[in-house]
Amino acid sequence: MSAEPDGPEDRLQRLTTIWSRAVYPVTSTSLTRAEFAEQLLPLARRLSDLLRARSFDADAAKAVGAALVGAHCTDPEALSRTLDCVDAYLVLYCGEDGHQDELRMRSSRLQHAMAAGYAQALRERTRAEQEAIAQAALRAQGVVAQALHASEARFRAVFEGAAIGIGIADLRGNVLQVNEALLRMFGLSEQTLRGRRVQDWVHPEDAPQIRRLYEELVRGEREHYHVEKAFNRPDGTVLWTNLTVSLLRDADGSPQYQLALMEDTTERRLLNLRLRYEATHDALTGLPNRTLFFERLEKALNAGEGQRFGLCYLDLDGFKTINDSLGHAAGDRLLVEVADRLQSCATAPGEMVARLGGDEFVALTTGPGTERGVDELAERIMNALVTPISIDGRDLLVRGSLGIVEGPAGERTAAEVLRSADITMYRAKSAGGNRAELADPEADARAITRHGLTTALPTALERGEFFIEYQPLVHLGDGSVRGAEALVRWLHPQHGVLGPDRFIPLAEHTGLIVPLGRWVLEESIRQARAWRERHGGQAGPLRINVNLSPCQLGHPGLVQDTVDILERAGVTPDALCLEVTESALIGADDDLLKPLRRLAEMGVDIALDDFGTGYSNLANLRRLPVSILKLDRSFTQGMQRFPADPVDLKIVEGIVSLAHSLDLAVTVEGVETGAQAEQLRILGCDTAQGWYYARPGPPERLHDLTLVDSTG
Repeated sequence: MSAEPDGPEDRLQRLTTIWSRAVYPVTSTSLTRAEFAEQLLPLARRLSDLLRARSFDADAAKAVGAALVGAHCTDPEALSRTLDCVDAYLVLYCGEDGHQDELRMRSSRLQHAMAAGYAQALRERTRAEQEAIAQAALRAQGVVAQALHASEARFRAVFEGAAIGIGIADLRGNVLQVNEALLRMFGLSEQTLRGRRVQDWVHPEDAPQIRRLYEELVRGEREHYHVEKAFNRPDGTVLWTNLTVSLLRDADGSPQYQLALMEDTTERRLLNLRLRYEATHDALTGLPNRTLFFERLEKALNAGEGQRFGLCYLDLDGFKTINDSLGHAAGDRLLVEVADRLQSCATAPGEMVARLGGDEFVALTTGPGTERGVDELAERIMNALVTPISIDGRDLLVRGSLGIVEGPAGERTAAEVLRSADITMYRAKSAGGNRAELADPEADARAITRHGLTTALPTALERGEFFIEYQPLVHLGDGSVRGAEALVRWLHPQHGVLGPDRFIPLAEHTGLIVPLGRWVLEESIRQARAWRERHGGQAGPLRINVNLSPCQLGHPGLVQDTVDILERAGVTPDALCLEVTESALIGADDDLLKPLRRLAEMGVDIALDDFGTGYSNLANLRRLPVSILKLDRSFTQGMQRFPADPVDLKIVEGIVSLAHSLDLAVTVEGVETGAQAEQLRILGCDTAQGWYYARPGPPERLHDLTLVDSTG
């Protein structure tokens, strides 16, 4: 069946034709180019499917790379040309219906996986070939030894026909005979090679033990040795070989000759070096990647006494905005330009720059004097970002946040150093960005603790590590207990009892505040029911106050959750007061206020907590569904002295008068003395709470607590 003109099959055929034309000249195959293209067609179809698949399949892409080796594409140039074709034409011919930036990213990942599969298959094939060559070498060794003793004709046939290089020398190192394969490897004539001595064939990259192994062999102390060795060719290039040298003995068993068998591994070594480079360098910028950076960092940290290191961790400010507004292609060009500038900042010995991923870069300096060196490196980095970068005709001003860590080698692991640099960088970003910050061990410890608490929060709720303490609300007129505020605590296994200020912001940040708030509400309502049953519905705390986070206020299930909890506990809505901070309500739109209005209509009291701590538009109080104002403790601090600050008295008096005119009750927090309580009673405040009456405690304490009369 012929392919539809310009249809998917036709485009796939074109991709295969281009691919086969590029790779066929460097492929060891007896097929014609057309037959070779037919062999590549299913591989191209597989790549097309992988490009458009919903999820990335690295194993399948590796299998395509391995299939190239199976098709005898073992020349390193075959992989290079294949990757170039895939990079240039796969998205063009097979990705017409998809998002181009995403498809190019998928194509890049396919290329990396193909290279990995190709390398693995080539290594396996090489191992198999090496085993076959080793067996052939052993056979050749036996045949050569026998030929020397028996038949010159048989020896010559094996010697000249061998696919591997063979040379024979005497025990003094004089080369006696070489075969054609060895001559081709070196590019020398037989006369030239036969005039050389084995001892002269040293190379700067020879392993230290090669000389010792050679001397042991010619003394008859070992029968053979196998090494990887380099030789210099006359044209200046390097020949890499797998070299096996064996000792040949005469009929009496005395050492007589040395036999060298050589396999040319130069191209394979170059391929391995290229694959190693690709595995340790960033494909976009060419900088060392996270793998190579960690190798260098660990080496620096294990450098020994007297050595130090300095690390700069850079994150670009606002890169996501540039990426989203101008596109990923522009973002990539920006990263390449930034990488070039950073590379020019680290040119001294012991300095390197790497890209960790995204818009995160690191610069490392090592040696005995990094205290000053890392500051100079950081300054060069910040200065390198001052000049705008031109992308698509736009001059983009790029800034960065830099975290600096410096110290002696041997005290920290690479992971600990990078974590400290990361924390410090975010501290610079939180301070407004476009600045460098030096690591602070105390700040690191606080950040690590916060991270640990954040990580432990979800399981802490499951394990029942939270509990609630209650602080009574006292009527200032008669001193009776009118309710209690529920205050959640965390009994952490390592840090002990933590107050809400330590974990509520973390719970809000992670979204755990909704299930945690629901649990607090359930426990508090259950306790309110227990109090009412114990006191016959008359005495004891008649109302329970529960704090409501702004995140809970915006949760769509707030009203239904509250109704369900009250109904399950058999408690009426008037037993519940929800406290919401002033900052969450002042200026809130009607959609945000709608759940509170529904709860207020049901009979739930709504208290405006921390009133007076921020900018309060008092005219907005009329539209808020609140029935109670809770004055912040800052209003009562001036009343601890005698006589009380008259300005504070006037402010509180004005707020109380305004609240009562709006039919709002007033609760005051932070009452610590009898004088405060008396003054607040005179000013007309309704209820109060504070250490003067009782500190927060377990629910059982409220049953037996004897409260001091508010009038002193």
